[in-house]
Amino acid sequence: MNDTRLPELPSGDEIAVRGLYRRMLDGWNRRDGAAFAGPFAEDGEVIGYDGSGYRGRSVIAAELGRIFADHPTPGYVASVRRVRALGAGVAQLEAVAGMVPAGARELDPGLNAVQTVIAVNAGAGWRIALLQNTPARYDLRPDLGTVLTEELRELVRRWGAVEKSG
Repeated sequence: MNDTRLPELPSGDEIAVRGLYRRMLDGWNRRDGAAFAGPFAEDGEVIGYDGSGYRGRSVIAAELGRIFADHPTPGYVASVRRVRALGAGVAQLEAVAGMVPAGARELDPGLNAVQTVIAVNAGAGWRIALLQNTPARYDLRPDLGTVLTEELRELVRRWGAVEKSG
């Protein structure tokens, strides 16, 4: 009988993948397009909250730089739910994220998201191949949205105001 379970992800690899995600969010919170894009593979992709897509680290950096220059972006708080191997050198990170609008101290529940990162290690270290950012609307289960909002509000309370520069 064939074993269809996914392989285990070594703890060092999990730490590396979590680090990529944290660096990406830190780049966003600093409003620095190059820092946000830095953890991505050269041909990495972002599928944004609104469905927009960007391919290539340089394109991601340039587009985020433009967005940061033109808009007061909210800052992220996030909680990683799990990191698992999908195969040799491929991992999936699942997280929930909330955003605190610029100048505010409270989370905007309308901006809650579920984020999925696919990370790859082709021998040169872990890089983000894909970030999928999905609105956490929970249309048929508003109770789940309420629970998520409370969890993310607790992160905001614990972390204080989301630090951003620029």
